[in-house]
Amino acid sequence: MWRNILVCLFLLWPLSAGHATELVFTAIPDQDESQLQKRFAKVADYLEGELGIPVRYVPVKSYAAAVVAFRNNQVQLAWFGGLSGVRARLAVPGSQAIAQGEEDPSFQTYFIANTKSGLQRSQEFPFAIEGRTFTFGSKGSTSGRLMPEFFIREAFDQNPDQVFRRVGFSGDHSRTIALVQSGAFEVGAVNFKVWENELALGKIDPEKVRVIWATPTYADYQWTIRGDVDEKFGEGFAGKVQRALLDLSDQDVLAAFPRSRFIPATNDEYEQILTVARDVGLID
Repeated sequence: MWRNILVCLFLLWPLSAGHATELVFTAIPDQDESQLQKRFAKVADYLEGELGIPVRYVPVKSYAAAVVAFRNNQVQLAWFGGLSGVRARLAVPGSQAIAQGEEDPSFQTYFIANTKSGLQRSQEFPFAIEGRTFTFGSKGSTSGRLMPEFFIREAFDQNPDQVFRRVGFSGDHSRTIALVQSGAFEVGAVNFKVWENELALGKIDPEKVRVIWATPTYADYQWTIRGDVDEKFGEGFAGKVQRALLDLSDQDVLAAFPRSRFIPATNDEYEQILTVARDVGLID
């Protein structure tokens, strides 16, 4: 009997041990899903090699789902936007923003317009967008919803439903570009990095859609890690993950974000996002 028990324990031990030491991460679905799978499979391979433990990427269907997965400890690390990161850290006290793209402290949203609208690029806020049809990205997006809505409210002293003839939410930045380019919406708000990347890839027709305004800068994307990872994976683990991200130099992996490199991040850098989210009513 004891022999059988020992055999069963031996067979079960690798499974339980592997589960206990696996780092699982996710990311907000801000672009086409196939692009995200390609990007984060490379990140998982890189982190696994640096950390010496299994690392797995799990996709989610929405920004809110990424925050829920983090809150429920289904993932311990996540690539969040500014707003989703703030929400996640509020949900899991002790969690920390540990890395961001070099471009992320000075992020921007582009307002884009279908060329048939006649709207032209301006250095000043484009008040001529009033009365048009307008699409945001995801409802939980910092660059695709929170910050553009903030600037719209600031300019018109009204909420978007009062400013525009029709308001939509595309779901992601790539879809926003496609909807404005097709003419389904006259104007939209898009992450400037996604715009520049898709323009470089030839996915944007400048004869059909153009940038008409770039917002002032704000802090946005970041890697956030749960506050209890040292307890689960060992003392200093959060620091090891941060160092691995900061040391990432594979340009093929970085280009997929697209970021030139990762630099340190702190929770304090996202206080503006928290303040704006409360002012707009997206966080109590």
